Amino acid sequence: MVRSRSSQPSLFETAALAPTLPLAEPVVPPSRAKQPSYIGGHRKRLRNRFLVGGAEPLPDYELLELVLFRSLKNGDVKPIAHRLIKTFGDFNRVVSAPIERLKEVDGIGPEVALDLKLIEAATHRMSQGKVLKRPVLSSWNALLDYCRVTMAHRETEQFRILFLDRKNVLIADEMQSKGTVDHVPVYPREVIKRALDLNASAVILVHNHPSGDPTPSTADIDMTEQISRACDAVGIVVHDHLIIGKSKEVSFKSEGHL
Repeated sequence: MVRSRSSQPSLFETAALAPTLPLAEPVVPPSRAKQPSYIGGHRKRLRNRFLVGGAEPLPDYELLELVLFRSLKNGDVKPIAHRLIKTFGDFNRVVSAPIERLKEVDGIGPEVALDLKLIEAATHRMSQGKVLKRPVLSSWNALLDYCRVTMAHRETEQFRILFLDRKNVLIADEMQSKGTVDHVPVYPREVIKRALDLNASAVILVHNHPSGDPTPSTADIDMTEQISRACDAVGIVVHDHLIIGKSKEVSFKSEGHL
């Protein structure tokens, strides 16, 4: 049948005459975007390595990855772990860093920072449990371990006082003050007041040097002498003053300063 000039083209003819348009590229959801090749199965492999060999063989960044797996359920956490190590130096300094400093690192939000601080708190609590309510002088190595864990990796100075009873049992461990990177204010009257409140018979003074070098400064020696004289006046013994560095500590008693 021949179509007249006035007749309209059919729907199929119109479609055939229309210009061909290129097909749009499919949109790939972010969760399905191509990831580095090592990510596939990486979390499972790293967890298995930890289960088989423990934490000892793992470098700091991989131990951090295992922690971050708990907080960040998806995605690649290795770059975040590396950024944390680059910023703070090692695993211990990461978990010891102030929470506001942690949140400055790209990829670390409030929840992740909180999880890291909970690990620090749990570690301190476990170490403290080995010395609190126990005779300190007969468990000296455990006391040093606790002081290292608690203070060696801090970015600012902290002054702690360990209070002992008449049998040299550790009855309280308290932070007396916090300071800057190279100074912490200490007031002998506050030390005496708290010791009397706790009915303590002796104290051990402890503070850290964020520089890593535990060598006593002139100010450290003078401050220790002031506290020692004040304690002598009320019958409280100063057993020692420990300065905690990054890899070693100094005992004032061993060095002849007490």
